[in-house]
Amino acid sequence: MTEITDLAALRRAMAENAERPEGPARNARAEQLLAAAEGLNVPLAVIEALGHQLSVYNYSSEKDKMFVPFARLLRLWDERPGDFDAYETHSLHWVFKWMSAGMLDQPHIPLASIEKWLGEMERRYRLAGYSERAVRGAEFSVAAHIGDLARAERAYAAWLAADRDEMADCHACELYGQGLWQVERGRDAAALTAWRPVLEGEFSCAHEPHSVLAASLVPLLRLGRVEEARAHHLRGLRLVRPMESMRAAYAEHVEFCALSGNEARGLELLAERPAYFTDTGHPRSRLDFLAVVTLLTDRLTELGLGDEPVPGPAGRAWTARDLAAHARTEALALAERFDARNGTSYVGDRTRARMARRPLVDRLPLGVRTPRPAPAAPSAATPPAPAAETSLPALLAEAHRLADTLRPEAVDAWAAVARAAGDGELAPADRALIADHEAMSRGPEGAELFERAAELYAAAGDPGEALAARARGAYFRALRGEPDTALARVTGLSEEVRALYAAEATGVRQTASVLMSRARILMHRARTGAGPARDAEAAVREVPALVEGHGTPDEGDARLVARVAESWGMLAELAGAAGDGAGAAELLRRAVAEYVRAGVPWCAVEYEVQVAALAEEAGDREEAERALRAALEHGGPYVEPAGQVQLHLRIAELTAGRGEVAAAAEHALQATHWADRAGESGTSGAWARQRLGGYLLRQGRCAEAAEVLESALADLRAETHGDGSVVQARWWLGDCLEELGEHRAAAEQRLLAADIARHWPEQRDHATLAHLAADSLGSAGLVAEADRAYARAGELWRALGDTRLLVRSLRARAWLALREDAGTAEAEGLMAEAVEVCEEALEDAADSRALGGLTRELAQTHRQFGDLLAQAGGPGGVHFERAITLFGSLGPAGLHDRTAAELAAAELATELGHPEEVAARARVVLAAYENADETDGTVRTRRAEAARLLGTAE
Repeated sequence: MTEITDLAALRRAMAENAERPEGPARNARAEQLLAAAEGLNVPLAVIEALGHQLSVYNYSSEKDKMFVPFARLLRLWDERPGDFDAYETHSLHWVFKWMSAGMLDQPHIPLASIEKWLGEMERRYRLAGYSERAVRGAEFSVAAHIGDLARAERAYAAWLAADRDEMADCHACELYGQGLWQVERGRDAAALTAWRPVLEGEFSCAHEPHSVLAASLVPLLRLGRVEEARAHHLRGLRLVRPMESMRAAYAEHVEFCALSGNEARGLELLAERPAYFTDTGHPRSRLDFLAVVTLLTDRLTELGLGDEPVPGPAGRAWTARDLAAHARTEALALAERFDARNGTSYVGDRTRARMARRPLVDRLPLGVRTPRPAPAAPSAATPPAPAAETSLPALLAEAHRLADTLRPEAVDAWAAVARAAGDGELAPADRALIADHEAMSRGPEGAELFERAAELYAAAGDPGEALAARARGAYFRALRGEPDTALARVTGLSEEVRALYAAEATGVRQTASVLMSRARILMHRARTGAGPARDAEAAVREVPALVEGHGTPDEGDARLVARVAESWGMLAELAGAAGDGAGAAELLRRAVAEYVRAGVPWCAVEYEVQVAALAEEAGDREEAERALRAALEHGGPYVEPAGQVQLHLRIAELTAGRGEVAAAAEHALQATHWADRAGESGTSGAWARQRLGGYLLRQGRCAEAAEVLESALADLRAETHGDGSVVQARWWLGDCLEELGEHRAAAEQRLLAADIARHWPEQRDHATLAHLAADSLGSAGLVAEADRAYARAGELWRALGDTRLLVRSLRARAWLALREDAGTAEAEGLMAEAVEVCEEALEDAADSRALGGLTRELAQTHRQFGDLLAQAGGPGGVHFERAITLFGSLGPAGLHDRTAAELAAAELATELGHPEEVAARARVVLAAYENADETDGTVRTRRAEAARLLGTAE
């Protein structure tokens, strides 16, 4: 550690410490620096070190330590104000506000002492000539905290009415406090209006928009603005995560999870910050955190997960029920301490109300992997039936209704009838239906049970239905590998039912059922190559011929309409197999229309998906999207979660393809939700998150995209999802992190992606990623690493024959060499190499387009060469002149670049003391824009700069 020998060294050390992460290590270093300052025998050194110590305490979990250095600073000010320079004088008065808030946050400090401090603050601010704004803001905080609402309203109005001066909090912090008061008074919409300038980036500071994003979550949920709430959670959590001092804001993110059906996400957040359970330096934020822990764990207990393990204070294992009891006790004890100090019950009342909050959304998908830690909800394919009486007659009526309307819940309904009836008396027809549905529920293994159903139908006097049951059994035998036996049985059954139908001994519904089973068996044989397609087609056509020969079936007769629909679907399959895509699509649409007419639209989903596939093959993306949206609409709750994933993902791709990225993101988000429900978080869920991250990035929502992509990368595997999807996710994540200013992390992602891409036969992606990684490394200040990455990219660009990007890598390396302060020789050599490479490529340019691009690149290289030499104190004029000539050769397309080079040369001439050259170049620029468009921002900027230089020269 460098020894502190003077004030300059102390300041450098404090600046370095200020950049370290919040926490005990930074605080300990501040204490060491104070000790070093005391050894310098320089009063200002001690003052600055005390101020630094106070600041790091304030932005940490050890806020209770900041009173000692402040008291010492105040004593030094009272004794020797002349030792304070202007900055430290301002800082001393500024932190008065920290002391006011800090006292409120410590329940052991009496209220009388806080009120006395307010008076002292007001007196000192008045003596220093400051406005009352900060004082009234502090008074408002005290009144609001203890629940003196009338005084709080008065102080709030006085706060806003007082003039803003240099002691006023920044705009972002003030708006945060004003919005909190609106929420406190039940005005959520007004709060969000107050916060809008912070949320939209107009105002910001070290802790904003972090706090505003967190505070907005519950109001947004209450207002039903769930999309904004989700975005604020993803964006805001990323901001508060690394900041130890933001426990209260972190708690608001946990609370959001508890109130939006994301309990598992809330547990993940608790696990990330175990110290938040026990850090005692800031009791007020600990109270907030414990109240939210109680809310979350009570919710888990309510969901039947009270005995599940959860993260909690170190030293023991916790269940949700245990942690709820512990957190509640700790929170209420803390609240009681505040109330005892304040002389009101306000803090305790608010704490109990917070712990008792109810969920505001059943389940809000976040896009990150957060499987619900609750007993599985009913499957999407088997939605619960409406509540009904449980008597046997009621159960029978409901079972008949469901069976007659082909509801998927009919199987469960008949099972319920069987349980309720037991060995009691039931009509043979009802016993037959029970056996029939049980057989269907067993799939191919239920083939023999259909025989029992047939016997019961026969006993009930319905020989046609008995034949239909036996035919269903034959089809199930075909499915389990007995196609020949099945065909022989169903052929005989078909002859029997035709005879019965001709004798009017059975109806069209039973006959159609037997013929459909025969068609299904022949279709199965055709699919497996065991029988000709023409036999299958002939059998299929018999079904609609029979039904429609009987007259168009009524919409209420769902079974007959469904038989016709299934026939068209089978014929579509045969047409597709024969290469008639258009015919297949038309037949599928007919099938869909019949199912919808029958009142069973969920049966059409499979056919609509096939229509979409055929449309995509034909290049009709609009029809494909229409069909997929119809599948979602018609399937409703009957589409299995895995099917929902695929439908939403395919719609997302089609929607994004026509530029509606926000809509695509919504479908990808829904896909992530359904993947978690399907238990496919690590497979289709990871893919859905990867796509969602990309769509969010395209909308410029980088913080949200980064959270989602990091979640996706936890599950993306090259062997499962393909290495291309892994590379793309890391590429996108690198772009997000770069935009967010996290340059080192961006470089890491880009290098990881490049390491995979280096094994690909085509090396352009490898080269691009290496180049991007070099950009990030340079931005992170890692000069040597950036140079190596640019060199690697340059080799790849050279091998690919991409001169323009090779030249750019050489120019970037030249600038890095100049940053190393090792002289200009290496930098000039790299820039000269870039010129040489570009000139050689120009000589070999094959067409005018390549010639124009290389000319511009060479001109830009000369321009940068001139800038580099000028920055290094060398003669760059020749290169500026060459750049001007080359840009000029491009005509109007090179105008702005040419004038920029002229102005750069004029700046250099100014530094060298050549006013005639400056004036001449400025006049050239003004002449170039003599008749230019005044609304062009570049034109206005260039003219203004040229006029300034001309005025200086003259």
